[in-house]
Amino acid sequence: MIENKTMADSKKSNIELLKKNIRNVPDFPKPGIQFKDITPLLQNSETLLLTSKMLAEPFLNKEVNYVIGLESRGFIFGPRLAQDLGAGFIPIRKPGKLPVETVEASYELEYGVDSVEMHADALQKGDKVLIHDDLIATGGTAKAATELVQHLGAEVIGYSFIIELTFLEGRKSLADSKPVEVLVSV
Repeated sequence: MIENKTMADSKKSNIELLKKNIRNVPDFPKPGIQFKDITPLLQNSETLLLTSKMLAEPFLNKEVNYVIGLESRGFIFGPRLAQDLGAGFIPIRKPGKLPVETVEASYELEYGVDSVEMHADALQKGDKVLIHDDLIATGGTAKAATELVQHLGAEVIGYSFIIELTFLEGRKSLADSKPVEVLVSV
């Protein structure tokens, strides 16, 4: 028998499916950290496709020029998200990983301090950018990415994450007026 579901029921069911395919790894990368591992989600062809579709949906027809993927797990869905939106893809990496002149921004993690870089010629004034990563915790990496985008004269039109650690309140560090889309909140 075919079951009729409302859109809300269908979305809730999809989110539950994603949650079941995200593994919790205690004490990684440091004691006390509960790492959210998306490897099972990637291994399951159904959740892999579902995640891609759900990430793109809120930003369809938003005139995105570039999707920025944050190292390293933002590289997994970032290029596919860019394709689905008819946009280019730009990686933001840890220092020393990009081959030409870069701009750099530092940020705080829930367990330390780090920095990220982007090619200095990656964006032009007026470009519209979507920032994507697999997870938002403190929001530090996405905030640093925002600083790099703005430094080059481009505009962040939104943020895309698979997982949000709500207790760390990371979205508070992002631009209030820009949409923050999250698939799974924990």
